[in-house]
Amino acid sequence: MKIATKSIAACALLVSASATFCQNLQAQEPRNVVQLSAAGAVEVQQDQLVLTLGTQADGKDAAAVQAQLRQVVDAALQVARRQAEAPHMEVRTGQFSLYPRHGKNGEIAGWQGRAELVLQGRDFGRITATAARISGMAIANLGFGLSRGERERAEGEARAQAIAAFKARAGEITRAFGFGSYLLREVAVSSHGGGGMPPPRVMAMQAKAMADAPLDVEPGKSTVEVSVSGSVQMQ
Repeated sequence: MKIATKSIAACALLVSASATFCQNLQAQEPRNVVQLSAAGAVEVQQDQLVLTLGTQADGKDAAAVQAQLRQVVDAALQVARRQAEAPHMEVRTGQFSLYPRHGKNGEIAGWQGRAELVLQGRDFGRITATAARISGMAIANLGFGLSRGERERAEGEARAQAIAAFKARAGEITRAFGFGSYLLREVAVSSHGGGGMPPPRVMAMQAKAMADAPLDVEPGKSTVEVSVSGSVQMQ
């Protein structure tokens, strides 16, 4: 009987504690909270060019094909490295692939390979002029984008716009509901746009031919956007 009495008392204590806990939770639930978002956008001139040169080789022996590709790329690197100077122009090797060519009966009849060299930077004239000096490689594709410094500058400007718009909207909503001020509860800032190169324009021009007819390149513009979202508590 004493054990049963103790169990009932313990249960009553738990029920009482649970009720008090629930009441505290209800009392702590935020009130007059509004979710909102704002954005800022900056349009900037693309200041970076990526020009990809490519070469192909075909033969019956895989090692010979690979050696032929290496020879062309090494010669191109010697020319390009003399003009390389960051951030005006940087040089790097691109895709290097070697794959079998099959005959009618499925047997390996030969080998095909492809190698690429990438010229990238902010000096468009230097890049196109360097490409014109490289023989044995054709322009595979060309694209424009934003350099890291320009993208960060644009993001900072767009972020300031977004934050100012968020604060202005929070103030307008607060006053519209008849409150005098608000507290910032949580906020998230994200940026997008202008981060990478757009789809490149596919070219099919021998780089050496550009010496007589230089490639005329004209960049476009990129839009960098920053969004701010969160909640405020009106008071």
